[in-house]
Amino acid sequence: MQNRTPRIPQQPAPNHRAEFDARLTEELAAVVTSARRRALRDGDRQIDTAHLLHSLIESDPAVRTAFDGGPQLARVLGYLVQRSIGYGLRWQGAVEDTGAVRVVTDADAEGWSPSAASAMAGASRGAGDRGRERAEGLDLFAALTADRDCRAVEVLERAGVDAALLADRIAETFGRG
Repeated sequence: MQNRTPRIPQQPAPNHRAEFDARLTEELAAVVTSARRRALRDGDRQIDTAHLLHSLIESDPAVRTAFDGGPQLARVLGYLVQRSIGYGLRWQGAVEDTGAVRVVTDADAEGWSPSAASAMAGASRGAGDRGRERAEGLDLFAALTADRDCRAVEVLERAGVDAALLADRIAETFGRG
C-alpha cells in the first residue's frame, strides 16, 4: 500500500534542539517525536502547540485523566483529527505566536513555533519547580493550558473545554501550574 501523505521536498523537516531533549523524560521525548512527525505530515514548517496537544493526548494516560470524563476527551480528539485532515490548512504556513513573553530565542527553538518553544521551556521550569530534572507530559500540558492564546487552547475551547478550568484542575490535582 502506498503512502498517500504528500512529501514536500523544499520544506525542511521540523526538528528540535538537543537542549529540549536533555530536559525531557523518555515518554515526553516520544511525544515530541510524534508531534514532529505530525507537523511534517501536515505540511507545517514548525511544531506548534496543537501538534504537542494531539501527541500528548494520544500517548500520555496522565494527561487523559486531567479531562472531565470521556465525552470531553472524545470531543477534543475529534477536533484534533479534523484539524489533521484539513481544518489545520488555515494555520498552514502561518507561524504560531501568541505574543507571550519569549522564554527562548528563535535560534534555540529551530523547528518550533514561538508558542511551542515557550511551552517546552515552561514545562522544564515546572519540572524544576517540583525539584525534578526532567519534564513530564503533565508539565507540558500545564504549560500549554497556561497560554490562553495558543493553538492548543483554541483547539480545547472549540471542542467545548474550558481551558482555564482545565488548567486549575491540573494545578490542583497534579500539583502543576
